[in-house]
Amino acid sequence: MKARSIADHVQILGAVDWDRRLFDAIIPLPDGTSYNSYLVTGSEKTALIDTVDPATWQVLEEQLAEVPTVDYIIIQHTEQDHSGSLPRVLERYPQAKVVTNERCLNMCVDHLHIDPAQAQIVGDGETLELGGKTLTFVLTPWVHWPETMCTWLAEDKILFSCDFFGSHLATSAVFADEARTYHPAARYYAEIMQPFAAQVAKNIDKVQQYPIAMIAPSHGPVWKQPAFIMDAYRRWSTAPPKNVVALPFVSMHGSTLMMVDHLTAALVERGVGVERFDLTTVDIGALAAGLIEAATIVLATPTLFAGPHPAAANAAFLANALKPKAKYATVIGSYGWGGKTPERLVEMMGNLKVELLDPVMVKGLPRDADFAALDVLATTIAERHSGLASRE
Repeated sequence: MKARSIADHVQILGAVDWDRRLFDAIIPLPDGTSYNSYLVTGSEKTALIDTVDPATWQVLEEQLAEVPTVDYIIIQHTEQDHSGSLPRVLERYPQAKVVTNERCLNMCVDHLHIDPAQAQIVGDGETLELGGKTLTFVLTPWVHWPETMCTWLAEDKILFSCDFFGSHLATSAVFADEARTYHPAARYYAEIMQPFAAQVAKNIDKVQQYPIAMIAPSHGPVWKQPAFIMDAYRRWSTAPPKNVVALPFVSMHGSTLMMVDHLTAALVERGVGVERFDLTTVDIGALAAGLIEAATIVLATPTLFAGPHPAAANAAFLANALKPKAKYATVIGSYGWGGKTPERLVEMMGNLKVELLDPVMVKGLPRDADFAALDVLATTIAERHSGLASRE
């Protein structure tokens, strides 16, 4: 696509990656993604904000063929989907200055072998005048790397937010359809922002000091109603969890599945919402999104070689890394002759600040007493969830 205007002398460039289905060799991309670059043209100087993933450099190169001069290349984040084409942009505009913060520059030197002599280091709150266009740099560490920053365009009230408020969504639309973009944005938050929820909340407060009319992220469409995504981020990062159980499960011979089905029905009867995730088919983005607001995590697994099934271990590892705001957790499942499945899964989720509820482990097929134990667990969860709001 050619460059398209989002404001007077402000254009969105970059590439829509319609067919990419995996990010960082781990994150599924069911809706593709985009790598957004922005061109801000003042009466005196021109600035390019971020580049694109090197795999899509040709798209940006063709767009830049219409741009005779770039004076500043602003790099907001070192990860290669943002900065990876920087060396090629510098080959095209060798006189341009790389504008970034000190930590980001050091990482660009490490990751891209950029010459520090080509850089202009900026600090938090510093400005860059382009002639009728004033850029202010806002350091926003840990959304989601330590060097990340945003750029504020005062005259048009645009926040170029980098990964902050982004979404993995390939679309021909420049501006976000809120209903269409909400779920990709929630997945995106869960996958990379949730581990840094406290820092996310602080940085929401920080960027809200600026009157924002538009948010232009580095992935996904531009938000013309910024309050929508900012309110969602604040809710995801700070609001209490919901009256929901996230129930990732795997079953080998049916015993664990029988327990999952019974517990699901028992929870629903007691007014508790349930989100089930079959770990043999679910992608980790969907599971991550399901963990954002759940108050309880119940991991269901058979015992394999005296421990949890590998799929359940992977789910525990993911939850431990993402550090969702769940308040309670437990394990249910089956075994053939013995093992330490609950103990091992609990050890794997050591980062979670949760109350551990009594596990329910069954030898062989569940019996009436085992189903009764699941009913007790459901009652306990319902009591713990008392007062929590339902997920909308």
